[in-house]
Amino acid sequence: MIYTEKDKYSDVLEESITYLENRGFENIKADIEGYETPKSYVKKGSDIAVTPDIVATKEGRKHIFDISLKSEKPKLLKSKWLFLQTLSNLKSHRFKLITKRGHIQFSKDMLEDINLTNTKLIRI
Repeated sequence: MIYTEKDKYSDVLEESITYLENRGFENIKADIEGYETPKSYVKKGSDIAVTPDIVATKEGRKHIFDISLKSEKPKLLKSKWLFLQTLSNLKSHRFKLITKRGHIQFSKDMLEDINLTNTKLIRI
């Protein structure tokens, strides 16, 4: 999700963290109060920063999660997903999207638009 929507969907973020804890993920870092903030990546020459919604480890492998909900700025969301996917591939991490009912088709269409159809979509 985009930074401007963090307050609006904080309950979805907390629900996602609970889901991941129940699935055995450890060292969870989330962009929410009460958790350590994941590392942000800043684009050189501008003030744009990309921060994953959730970063966790499981069985020694790092997983990067982003919450996929309908957005008013889909272009910004697509660029964030492309960056996180590229970063995951470079560092041998896993990139997954978490979505809710009512947002699944939007997420699938967005992934198809940017040719990331092999990205795993987790439904909660």
